[in-house]
Amino acid sequence: MNKLFLSVLCLATTIAFSQQPATPANSVASGITQKTELAQVSAVKNLPFKSIGPTIMSGRVVDFAVNPTNPIEFYVGYASGGLWHTNNNGTSFTPVMDSSPTQNVGCVAVDWQNGTIWVGTGEVNASRSSYAGIGLLKSEDKGKTWQNMGLTDSHHISSILINPSNPNEVIVGVVGHLYSTNDERGVFKTTDGGKTWSKTLYINDETGIIEISANPKNFNTMYATAWDKDRKAWNFDGSGPGSEVYKSTDAGSTWTKVSTENSGLPIGKGMGRMGTAVVDDNTVYLIVDNQFHRKEEPKKEETDILTKDDFKTMDVAAFLNLDDKKLNQFLKMNGFQEKYRAENVKQMVRVGTVKPKDLAKYLEDANSALFDTPVIGAEVYKSTDGGKTWKKTHDGFLDDLYYSYGYYFGKIHVDPNDSNKIYVYGVPILKSSDGGKTFKSIDADNVHVDHHALWINPKMPGHLIDGNDGGVNISYDDGKTWIKNNAPVVGQFYSVNVDHQKNYNVYGGLQDNGVWVGPHDYEANPGWLQNGKYPYEFLLGGDGMQVQIDSRNSDIVYTGFQFGNYFRLDRAKDTTVYIQPKHELGESPYRFNWQTPILLSPHNQDILYLGGNKLMRSMNQGNDWTAISEDLTQGGKPGNVAYGTLTSISESPFQFGLLYAGSDDGLLHVSKDAGGSWTKVSDSFPKDLWVSRVIASSHKTERVYVSLNGYRWDDFKPYVYVSDNYGATWKNIGSNLPTSPVNVIKEDPVNEDLLYLGTDNGAYVSFDRGESWEVFSKELPNVAVHDLVIQPEAKHLVLGTHGRSLYIADISLLQKLNPKTMDEVVVAEMEPINFSPRWGSKFSTWGEVYEPKARIQFYSPQAGRANISIKNEEGKELRNISMEANKGVNVLEYDLAISDPPAERAGKGKRVLENGDTKLKHAENGKFYPPKGKYKLTVTIEGKAADMPFEIK
Repeated sequence: MNKLFLSVLCLATTIAFSQQPATPANSVASGITQKTELAQVSAVKNLPFKSIGPTIMSGRVVDFAVNPTNPIEFYVGYASGGLWHTNNNGTSFTPVMDSSPTQNVGCVAVDWQNGTIWVGTGEVNASRSSYAGIGLLKSEDKGKTWQNMGLTDSHHISSILINPSNPNEVIVGVVGHLYSTNDERGVFKTTDGGKTWSKTLYINDETGIIEISANPKNFNTMYATAWDKDRKAWNFDGSGPGSEVYKSTDAGSTWTKVSTENSGLPIGKGMGRMGTAVVDDNTVYLIVDNQFHRKEEPKKEETDILTKDDFKTMDVAAFLNLDDKKLNQFLKMNGFQEKYRAENVKQMVRVGTVKPKDLAKYLEDANSALFDTPVIGAEVYKSTDGGKTWKKTHDGFLDDLYYSYGYYFGKIHVDPNDSNKIYVYGVPILKSSDGGKTFKSIDADNVHVDHHALWINPKMPGHLIDGNDGGVNISYDDGKTWIKNNAPVVGQFYSVNVDHQKNYNVYGGLQDNGVWVGPHDYEANPGWLQNGKYPYEFLLGGDGMQVQIDSRNSDIVYTGFQFGNYFRLDRAKDTTVYIQPKHELGESPYRFNWQTPILLSPHNQDILYLGGNKLMRSMNQGNDWTAISEDLTQGGKPGNVAYGTLTSISESPFQFGLLYAGSDDGLLHVSKDAGGSWTKVSDSFPKDLWVSRVIASSHKTERVYVSLNGYRWDDFKPYVYVSDNYGATWKNIGSNLPTSPVNVIKEDPVNEDLLYLGTDNGAYVSFDRGESWEVFSKELPNVAVHDLVIQPEAKHLVLGTHGRSLYIADISLLQKLNPKTMDEVVVAEMEPINFSPRWGSKFSTWGEVYEPKARIQFYSPQAGRANISIKNEEGKELRNISMEANKGVNVLEYDLAISDPPAERAGKGKRVLENGDTKLKHAENGKFYPPKGKYKLTVTIEGKAADMPFEIK
């Protein structure tokens, strides 16, 4: 252990923050194996989940692989939504990674001659939700199966280069861990198709390779950009002396640093993320996120507009002499509360309650500090001598491209047909036709502003495929106009909620794509393009956060965007009211988490809670706020990210004011007197972990559940606990969960033994209050489940995934299962079926035959032959179906036919029923269907049986 690490460790200990150890790669691999084995025997492996979109807003694209001989065929890698394939120019897409253990993608490369696909897992954009990967995946059957080719401790892989002359020679750039140090980072090379790897470039355990680019005319010549960064939950240092440029002339076997003191490139602590575009052996472009500070500009001429910096050194006398109109203008423009206007603020300064500098302090928090940093930002350099010397292509600054979020961007591309035509992007996408001297934006109205990937057609100038936070766009006129290609279901949801309408709606907030609401029975259909209205409705922009819906009136919705910016919406009146709580002048600003928690009280829907570093309560729908706690965190830490914030709040449905509040730095508090006093109940937990969810039980007053998440320490162990004494003592209930951080736990509202859980790699259910867990897998890929909610009237479980949008499942059968009933056959209730005389017929000559379906769900205590009998009210059997049943949940899609058509046509075993004067006739498909009436379903397995009535109306 080196001295530097020891000193950092000691410092962390003195301020009560202990670095959690990163989870070893072999533990992650064991967790994948464990989940696979659980899925094979899971009692719920047959319970189907249905994707309910939405698709229109899409999700973050990280890379493309385009067929060079047929560009209407390409693969798209989504940050947390997997890999998708199209062979019709993006009209439709097929997911090809659903059989893999992860959906987290960093880069993709395809050997088009042999069809071999390589995926580097783990997104490299270093965002708050840039999930770690599991190494390098390879498929030789177009995604049907995947093989892990190693580099399993890499976490985030940026580049894969396949030698066009030898597909067994592959060079890989590895960024490494996001939140911790590790050695598996740098450049790796294989010459045997991935069987063995050699590390050919390594800088240190904090610096990885963010991009490798090869000369399109000579694979031996390539450039690698190293990125030295340090991300913590409270701070992100996106630059460092390890950020350098390297060159290889032997296809990545050896490397030479070219970003030297005499190279013309800036070097040192301020160097951030970089990307390259190689033209030939001599010419190469480089884009740099330059985090060195700008030189102080000469002060501008005085204006009548005050800024916060004016107050930092202002004395009392100068403040009291300010013109009231001028001061009021500043107060109103900067969102000070109404009570803070010139007259009373001057009085507060006059009597010494506050000081002039408090007006600046009022506006400053960690996030504003990040944006206020005067860094140089994006710069473009060019070398014409093979990287020996470099020259900046442009004068001045490329403002409004990276802001201070350079870690999120860093790519440059050159047109294969014109070495002076280059493209760079962040917010927005820029094009230069003069080698980077001047740029112009080619953003458009239907293109998301955050850009991450670009492909330029070498055979058709102006043909571009762009990947951004909002999906895929294609242009054929060099960015003048763009087509939107958002068929994939890849929305990155942070939260999900439901209302209680009969045909209920689903609400959710998404990463950089706002807040949306839509019908729970949505099915993807392009028909909306003709009627002009997409089934999901956009409610609010920004990074969409939590949603609360007034149970008395679902038009009243509370939601917002990042860092606690919340609003009350009245959808019927089309009004929006900003309701973020404000601290008092003279106090430190409240700290709001990126995902600030909000909660409507179950006892009174006018009462709203919101968590900053203190818990806030409003008694009047967010119009006025009172802090009902002191700081419930460890007090925050210096940094450019809000930290020491509340992340989850819950109120008991049994008792008003029985409140729980959890923080991002590992604390959990309880109040039994509506915030009058608080007790810390987290001392027995692993230290400093994110409280991802706390849930007060709806079955027992003193019961509470909590989940902790170590993702921001690269600690992927599952932490789930229950207490039956208000948190005084805790029991670990995550014993058989596979390795994966836990995002959410929820209790079933009907069955107290039934729990649901969402992790960074899937969803689980427990029938015994956490003693053991079963994994959901039917039609559900291995994707992060950020949030989940139960719609009680419909008996649906709704999952909000961060990468594959929303899913629902019918849990009516699960709600009947507990340790007492699981030794018997149990049949789920069946919804009434609406009769149609068109069953088995075509609606038009050219249409398909309409065949009805009814889903029969039943639980079997053992595997065996199941017999399903359908009888009418007179007890006459209409249909008998035999199937092999698994132990656990079984699902049968019943077509409602009451006899076997082939037998009927042959005149054998005729069992057509007559009900009064009604004679049943063959439908067009040759089947008979039952008339309206009441029926009984009986399921029998190994001598055990259960009945369930149903009705055709």
